[in-house]
Amino acid sequence: MIVRAEIVPGSRLRGEAKVPGDKSIAHRWLILAATAVGRSELRNMTSALDVRSTAECLDALDVSNVELGQETVVEGTGRRGLREPGGTLNCGNSGTTMRLLSGVLAAAPFRATLVGDESLMKRPMERVAEPLRQMGARIETADGYPPVNITGGDLTGITYRPDVPSAQVKGAVLLAGEAAAGETTVVESVKTRDHTERALGALGAPIRHENGSITISTFDHAGFEGTLPGDVSGAAFLIGAAALTGSSLRIADTGLNPSRTHFLDVLKRMGVRVDRHLLRETVGEPAGDLEIAETSGLKGVTVGPEEFPLLVDDIVMIAVMAAFADGESRVDGLGELRVKESDRLAGLVDGIRGLGGRASNEGDSLIVAGGGLKGGTADARGDHRLAMAFVIGALAAQGTSQVEGVEYAEITFPGFVESLARLGAKVEVR
Repeated sequence: MIVRAEIVPGSRLRGEAKVPGDKSIAHRWLILAATAVGRSELRNMTSALDVRSTAECLDALDVSNVELGQETVVEGTGRRGLREPGGTLNCGNSGTTMRLLSGVLAAAPFRATLVGDESLMKRPMERVAEPLRQMGARIETADGYPPVNITGGDLTGITYRPDVPSAQVKGAVLLAGEAAAGETTVVESVKTRDHTERALGALGAPIRHENGSITISTFDHAGFEGTLPGDVSGAAFLIGAAALTGSSLRIADTGLNPSRTHFLDVLKRMGVRVDRHLLRETVGEPAGDLEIAETSGLKGVTVGPEEFPLLVDDIVMIAVMAAFADGESRVDGLGELRVKESDRLAGLVDGIRGLGGRASNEGDSLIVAGGGLKGGTADARGDHRLAMAFVIGALAAQGTSQVEGVEYAEITFPGFVESLARLGAKVEVR
């Protein structure tokens, strides 16, 4: 059932916020815990639907005790402990689950089939299948799309240069390289988020970084423990809410990985001040607090295509904030947004217009006129990030707004609406 949120503008946020554990890191830590030899203890594990998909797939591969919670314990028996699943592995809406598990299964001596929901079955998978084939796995896709059928076995390391910058593809190849003979190298033309290599390095893997390349060789790791930092991409929506409502806000215990915080640099160009306070590091991941100062006005911004890989999850919030800027904003190189959980580029244009703003696209570029939103109705199109961005934009609109499909926020930010309500926002779910 589609759930509608009604948003009444005019509130100022107050208090301190905390976001759920980072799901990008959670996928990787769960997989590494499942392939470790020994017990892993993972704290602050998110229950986001995407991460549940990874946990359920690991359960189906005979990994015991993958129960998500504040204290998640995984008893790993190494890659050799994985067993052929009794049926298909359902990755739900999670492309990260499908691609990263492909890297693990490429070295497993059995056949497995990965499927997902209607949205995931339309997302391209050859970009991960091709390098794994080069390493020795037998992989079949349906004209480049799921289902993904994998028969794994002995792998040999390769040097791979992805055509499309992708942290998921890089992660899959590195996870396969952990079990391959010789060295495996991924050469990036543009830097992408680095959670996989940070975790592997923290666990003692023989990993090298040289001039944009990451190289790994065969490695078996032991169980580990760590506390998951808050999801900085989830924090981006609360930062946007604070900036658009002229509020000051502190967000506690959030991931501060530099490959995930470029959006803060873009917001600085728009006139938003966010201070970072580094407090700790765990399993290679820095974490701390974010403090957002009151914002009195936003400036239009230009974002180049070379910035996209470091903003992949944050473009939607930047775009909606741009609708309130003084002057036009332009974001180029957004072709990848068309193959996310929805066509996010088209969804952004329609949603901003539906809420009374002005936006258009030229090819793979987004142009947002600025000047504010009047209020209206926007459809999230089954996309969790569109749902959250439109709710945030509606908080600063001139009139009451409705957002259709707000329940999809649970995919990545469990309790999103409740978090806003605790901060003083007027959001009612119908």
